[in-house]
Amino acid sequence: MKNILLLIIFLGITSQIKSQTNECLKDFDFLVKKIKADYPGYQDKVTKESVEELNQLEQKIREQIRLYPDSCGKFLSFYTDWFKDNHLRIQRIWPSSGSNKSKTSNHIFFTGNVDTILSQTSDSLEGIWHSFGGDVAIAYNADSQEYSGISISYRGYEKNQLVFKLSNRLGNEFQLISYPYYNDFLPANGKASIHIQNKVLELHEDTRFVKKTNSTVSDNALLYSYIPEFPNGSNVYPVALSLDDSTFYLRIPSFMGDVADVLVKKHWDEIMSKPNLIIDIRNNGGGQDNYFQILTDLIYNTPYVSKGVEWYATENNIRMFEKALEDGEIRNGEEGIEWTKSLVKEMKKSKGKFVIHPLMGSDKTIKNDTIYKYPSRVGIIINEGNASSAEQFLIQAKMSTKTILFGNSNTAGVLDYSNAISENLPSNKFKLIFPMTRSRRLPEYPIDNIGISPDVMIPFPSNPQLYDRLDQWVYFVKNYLELMNN
Repeated sequence: MKNILLLIIFLGITSQIKSQTNECLKDFDFLVKKIKADYPGYQDKVTKESVEELNQLEQKIREQIRLYPDSCGKFLSFYTDWFKDNHLRIQRIWPSSGSNKSKTSNHIFFTGNVDTILSQTSDSLEGIWHSFGGDVAIAYNADSQEYSGISISYRGYEKNQLVFKLSNRLGNEFQLISYPYYNDFLPANGKASIHIQNKVLELHEDTRFVKKTNSTVSDNALLYSYIPEFPNGSNVYPVALSLDDSTFYLRIPSFMGDVADVLVKKHWDEIMSKPNLIIDIRNNGGGQDNYFQILTDLIYNTPYVSKGVEWYATENNIRMFEKALEDGEIRNGEEGIEWTKSLVKEMKKSKGKFVIHPLMGSDKTIKNDTIYKYPSRVGIIINEGNASSAEQFLIQAKMSTKTILFGNSNTAGVLDYSNAISENLPSNKFKLIFPMTRSRRLPEYPIDNIGISPDVMIPFPSNPQLYDRLDQWVYFVKNYLELMNN
């Protein structure tokens, strides 16, 4: 009987592995065909010299999938990485936190009395902790020697649901198991640490909590002003202020919204009154070109030619636009619908080729009616985090003789193939992000994998965690511009 049970278990595991393998191979086959058919950079990057290398990579990935089907996402990314284009990439589709599975199997709830935690002493880790997402209670289990973080009112979690566990304390650091809502509450390993006399708890590269006191104002002041030792990504916030009588400073961390427009209009009179302007776009990964228009107008001083893009008119790309029209997914109302219909009509005339959008035209000469006296010198601070629309802004900004780029490295180099959209792979566990256009700068002036270099090198080390503070880079550029005016 025991042998029969073992055989059944073995057959079940074997069947599951085979199913995973077939599913991943199906995704990979779709990916290879999709990129070959619809990626606008395929013909540029897959040459007579490189095609054999790509074929060998395909074969190697298929072998790896058969051996390790549970690492499917990694192998799919190996393939897209070969093209060295950050607009072409694989992205996992996380299960919805509202799915049936998340409502049952992955929820873990605290069975004790949370109210008793409120009476713990102030120097204990136990108690109520406050964060940007709400409040959790931390309780200690003497049997397991673990601390449990339990939702009281924490975003994405039900009351009394387990948010994280802390164990194996060494100094001020713990081993962490978190249960993130965005990953179906599946456990994830990490680290956490306690700071400022047990008043701040950091979940490394995630978030932070402060121990609740009787003063909500004091708690929030500590939460907002504490600078994490293990931050989540690059924390760069918008800033606009006058540095002195000669220089105004703007920090624009993204072109995903109208931050630049809002800040420039709000401080227009101050900017217009000073000879120097610093535009700090460190870690600005792009967004939409229209959101930097006010900056290029501000620093413009000579006509220039702006290179446009060409759309790749493949059967699949045409079909995706048509489906978006049918499903009502086109943005910007009637104007957006007309824009899309015009593009589809043009693409159908030249299937398999590159076309210019009839409403956008090709290259155009930019000639503004107004040239502002001030600012007369513009220093733009850049780094390796600048990509896509941020690099397009730099190309246009450099057309002005007012502009000097400052930094200590080239930008990311992600611009030649743009206007990215996404399509799910057959398993619906991953989606492919891919561009639909090619820049008309090519092949003469490529940016991908090269980037844009600074005109002046900044000698100080990089500071990825800027928050809303000024650093040595800002003062270096300020002094440089002001000394040029002497």
